[in-house]
Amino acid sequence: MKVAVVTLGCRANHSESDVIQESLEEAGVTIVSLKDKPDYCIVNTCSVTHKGDIDSRQMIGRAARAGAKVIVTGCYTQLNRKAAESLPGVVSLVDIGRKYDIIRMIAGADAEPCHHVSGRSRPYVKVQDGCDFNCSYCTVCIARGRSRSLPDTLIIERVAALSDSGYKEVVLTGINLGLYGRDLPQRDSIAGLIRKLLSGTSIRRIRLSSLDICGIDDELIDVISDPRICRNLHIPLQSGSNKVLGLMRRRYRMELVSSRFRAITSRFSDIAIGTDLIVGFPGEGSSEFQDTVDLIRAWPFAYLHVFPYSPRPNTDAFVLAGAACSSEVRRRADTLLELGREKKADYMTSQIGKILEIIMEKGLRDGMSVGTSSNYLKISVPQGGHRPGSVAVVRVAGIRSGRLEGVVIKDP
Repeated sequence: MKVAVVTLGCRANHSESDVIQESLEEAGVTIVSLKDKPDYCIVNTCSVTHKGDIDSRQMIGRAARAGAKVIVTGCYTQLNRKAAESLPGVVSLVDIGRKYDIIRMIAGADAEPCHHVSGRSRPYVKVQDGCDFNCSYCTVCIARGRSRSLPDTLIIERVAALSDSGYKEVVLTGINLGLYGRDLPQRDSIAGLIRKLLSGTSIRRIRLSSLDICGIDDELIDVISDPRICRNLHIPLQSGSNKVLGLMRRRYRMELVSSRFRAITSRFSDIAIGTDLIVGFPGEGSSEFQDTVDLIRAWPFAYLHVFPYSPRPNTDAFVLAGAACSSEVRRRADTLLELGREKKADYMTSQIGKILEIIMEKGLRDGMSVGTSSNYLKISVPQGGHRPGSVAVVRVAGIRSGRLEGVVIKDP
């Protein structure tokens, strides 16, 4: 049997798809691409934006045209069930909470989810799902429900298994990592989980995928000072305007952001901080947008992800007035994208001459291999037998064609 697995959207989705794909392979199923005419195609969908809906429908259509029986899951399915089940080629819709049932649907009742192997050099480990917050623009809490944390013993077991299998880094993922542990019988926190992973496993590096600013407290800052924690924080701020944050129903204001950023940057001088920003939200005028520009200029961001506001049905923001016209939204997005390019170039330049450890990921067509550093930089080095997942210590030599290049000093 040949099966294709196609994933859209967030790292939580990709983590779930990775488990499905690796479990099917362990059960003897052949994983192929759509061009190889699979018997089944699993489409793990996204609905965070209108474009996510469109991409999900288009991917389902592509899978059907390839002749596959299409199994659909993910947020688009959860929020648009009737529309999804009416699409040509769809043979089954699987609720978000039952994604791993797909393994048994295809491989048989005895097949079990597999968490000790991954097709990635830096595997994702999902530790939490859902969100207790209710941001006015977001459908995630509708699709995925309230926050649910995996027991720490299970997470430690899975990370230890990956480490024993030779992986050097894991990426902890969730819909809202900062909520980890609050729902468990013995309340815990993401900081507490990390401490247990540091003491209970030998994994070389632990990376946090994304953290709300409210989840970054003094305890977490102390924990990530451990050298095994990657020097990288992705903090989705969405706006630099207190007015817009209020309309979004985000649970913080710029005063907290400034306080937390001061604490982070005073402790870690070279940490790579990234953020998500929404432009064109209803109520964002030129003054509010300028607040966002000022925020980005004020702090040493290493990269930005910029998204035009996408009205989502069944959210409170869907009926808000005062959205900017599309041309103005595009102009604002372009402004932030250009600022993001400048910030990224500045951060990359600051790393020239430094010694960094990278985990190799793949070979490139130009005779180079690329790896990822603790501070989330892609660094290419001459190919020299570096297999994916191996570790190399490099000196950053410079930037060419927008990419950092390094010289291998040693292979630990």
